[in-house]
Amino acid sequence: SPPGVGSGKAPRPGLGTLNRSHLQRLAIAQSRVLIASGVPTVPVKNLTGSSPVNPALAGITGILMSAAGLPVCLTRPPKLVLHPPPVSKSEIQSIPGISHSCRKTTKKQAKKGKTPEEVLKKYLQKVRHPPDEDCTICMERLSAPSGYKGPQPAVKPDLVGKLVKCSHVFHLHCLVAMYNNGNKDGSLQCPTCKTIYGVKTGTQPPGKMEYHIIPHALPGHADCKTIRIIYNIPPGVQGPEHPNPGKSFTARGFPRHCYLPDSEKGRKVLKLLLVAWDRRLIFAIGTSSTTGESDTVIWNEIHHKTEFGSNLTGHGYPDINYLDNVLAELAAQGITEESLAQEKD
Repeated sequence: SPPGVGSGKAPRPGLGTLNRSHLQRLAIAQSRVLIASGVPTVPVKNLTGSSPVNPALAGITGILMSAAGLPVCLTRPPKLVLHPPPVSKSEIQSIPGISHSCRKTTKKQAKKGKTPEEVLKKYLQKVRHPPDEDCTICMERLSAPSGYKGPQPAVKPDLVGKLVKCSHVFHLHCLVAMYNNGNKDGSLQCPTCKTIYGVKTGTQPPGKMEYHIIPHALPGHADCKTIRIIYNIPPGVQGPEHPNPGKSFTARGFPRHCYLPDSEKGRKVLKLLLVAWDRRLIFAIGTSSTTGESDTVIWNEIHHKTEFGSNLTGHGYPDINYLDNVLAELAAQGITEESLAQEKD
């Protein structure tokens, strides 16, 4: 006969008769027994309702998984740790090898620039017999005139040149137009392979960069202290080099705190970041990839770690590849160890 029928015993309650608190207590008790017995468990997060998994659902999941023969342990989600413990002024140290602790940038200074033709002349060789291939700027054949339809540069549309380092070939007409549409800082970047000619600079708005050592270790770098970088850029008005000259721009999330291990490689990265700051390459004005807001200050392809004691967002530690990755990103902007010899601390 069915359980409880004719036996004098009440039927056992099913899962459907248990409320949320009963499910949680049952799941927690089960987890404690498993942990105490040393049985390997599968974590099912969230007892407090702080993650997308509802606590009652987590409890039901634990019970069902256990019934299927899968040991379960309910765990709380890891905690986001953006900032280090409080640090007093007396605990902050300067960085050996760097005689200052702050850099400022001001508005772009007007340069007595050479004409685009004079700039390109340093980086190009004329090609008398163009190869039978397309110009990757205008997509017309190199043996035909340039297909560029914008404001016409003072260069014949059928002239062709080869960049001296990478040997990529383009219409001179197209290269002049590309230069005029850029930052016009005396540098040129090959549109095919991204090789940089000259010293590349950016359009970062005015601001301040501070840096010092704090007496706390990053996850994965227990053997050293931490370099803290603080960027601060105020809102303002866009200049002629920005997307919308004369229009105001916002600056969300400043000051921004970033972290590097105070190791030999971490200090090397900091010195290169100082060069990037001076060349106005750390930030730009554009559209935020996270909020969709336009005319705002954004990161400019050099990733920073903004999470001090966790890595929930991917912008924290531990990350064994980060220092090598950011060195590669700096090199892509033309900033290498050779740049340090060109810059003064």
